[in-house]
Amino acid sequence: MNLLDKFERKLGPFSIPHLTEILIFGQAAVWLCSQAGWLDLSNIVLIPELVRAGEYRRLATFLFIPPVAHPVFIIFAWLIFFYMGKALESHWGEFHYNLFIFTGYAATVTVSFLHPAQAVANTFIGTSVFLAFALLYPDFVIYIFFILPLKIKWIAAFTWASYAFGLVFGSPASRLSILASIANIILFFGRDILAWTRSRGRKVTSQVKETVVVARPFHTCAACGKTDKTHPQEEFRYCSRCAGSLGYCSEHIRGHEHR
Repeated sequence: MNLLDKFERKLGPFSIPHLTEILIFGQAAVWLCSQAGWLDLSNIVLIPELVRAGEYRRLATFLFIPPVAHPVFIIFAWLIFFYMGKALESHWGEFHYNLFIFTGYAATVTVSFLHPAQAVANTFIGTSVFLAFALLYPDFVIYIFFILPLKIKWIAAFTWASYAFGLVFGSPASRLSILASIANIILFFGRDILAWTRSRGRKVTSQVKETVVVARPFHTCAACGKTDKTHPQEEFRYCSRCAGSLGYCSEHIRGHEHR
């Protein structure tokens, strides 16, 4: 029994059912209220220094801040999140999916208190669900702008590349934010990613060795160094009087010194 299974035995009864739907409906309600002028999003965003001042609600309410986009794209984002979230929940089970979401939540909140004056977004939810889905179903096709088909693994590759760029060239705060946003990916897929990387490295090494073997000449003149690769039209013969039956080109087969 691994560690996750032990957690599930103890904490499984406390997992939240229909977590994906709760997040989507909560964001939809907040979006409607903000559009109607009933709610100011600045009152629910996570700002750690305000949490320290007693506004503890922000630790939960920031999860329901909707995406910032045109309404059509917001609805599309919710549909994609619903599909991917339910797929992960079906694949892992309710508890493991809860643990995945709340691991990202805990990492993001923890890192946010290192920069208490900055507002914190909840993009870690959608991004981590997207990356996890791409790792499990890399050949799933998304139609960009409802027209252009693209396998999700290529979109995920671009996301990983942008994260790598941020880790190399970003500020310390952005680096910590990136690491926090993928903490749950590392927890759930770290071992698989490491195994894949090692397997890929062995495969590349094997291919290089095979290429070297294929590129090695079959015939080599012991006198001048010509090979069947450098001189494909040359005829090579072997001398039975030389030790090891050395090969020679047509120019040196008769006049060479026997070894």
